[in-house]
Amino acid sequence: MMQDAVAIVTGGGTGIGASVVRKLAAQGVRCVINYASSRGEAEALAAEVGNGAIAVQADVVDDAACRALAAAAVDAFGRIDFLVNNAGRTKFANHEDLEALTAEDFVDIYRLNTIAPFQMIRACAPVMKAGFERGDGPGAVVNVASVAGMFGNGSSVAYAASKGALVTMTKSLARALSPAIRVNAVAPGYVGTGWFEKRLGEEGFAALNASIASKTPLGIAAGPDDISGPIVMLLGPDARAISGETMLIDAGAHLDVGLSRRAGREM
Repeated sequence: MMQDAVAIVTGGGTGIGASVVRKLAAQGVRCVINYASSRGEAEALAAEVGNGAIAVQADVVDDAACRALAAAAVDAFGRIDFLVNNAGRTKFANHEDLEALTAEDFVDIYRLNTIAPFQMIRACAPVMKAGFERGDGPGAVVNVASVAGMFGNGSSVAYAASKGALVTMTKSLARALSPAIRVNAVAPGYVGTGWFEKRLGEEGFAALNASIASKTPLGIAAGPDDISGPIVMLLGPDARAISGETMLIDAGAHLDVGLSRRAGREM
């Protein structure tokens, strides 16, 4: 059950992370909202959702900060049941321009997108395992990857590579940590968050969403709630038999619509 469980959500003050927090809190989960720099948003969200939610600053690139974040959750609530590794970064670079990225760019992106989730899982694993041994059921982790990690597209080669590594790591740790901890991932495509609206303005953001929606088989441009719903499902009891999986969430954009329609006519 979700009631009174405890979740850590990295990058939880805005975007997908904030939507996850709202959905978890609505089911009675006590949330630790991690932020690196969005203090105002994280603290306002904690006040909004209530149920004892707390905002905790930690740069999850730093292993000591990850361990301190896990300790803060235990100090506040005595347990950790769920972890959502949502924090991430990118650098926009044309894939064809091999001079657009430096080794330092790769390292910076990998540190947050791949290494930080590993560090957070490592920091939380002993507490989750103790809960499993106590009879609380398995802990659950969801890593926020990207379709870029599945298909090698997206904002840059370094970003795609980091998310591909996160998908593989999800499988490795699901195997290593079972049965005490389930580990899954989601791979969103375009997600219309406030990040785009701040840069494009209200009209530009609306135009971008309309353009994206016109190109997806489902005719929609996904927003944060479209991603947080599957994340919460993968954390909860309905996913008790799911581990090591990566769920694509892109309104069907990965499908070859023309081929699918031809195949359908031929069946």
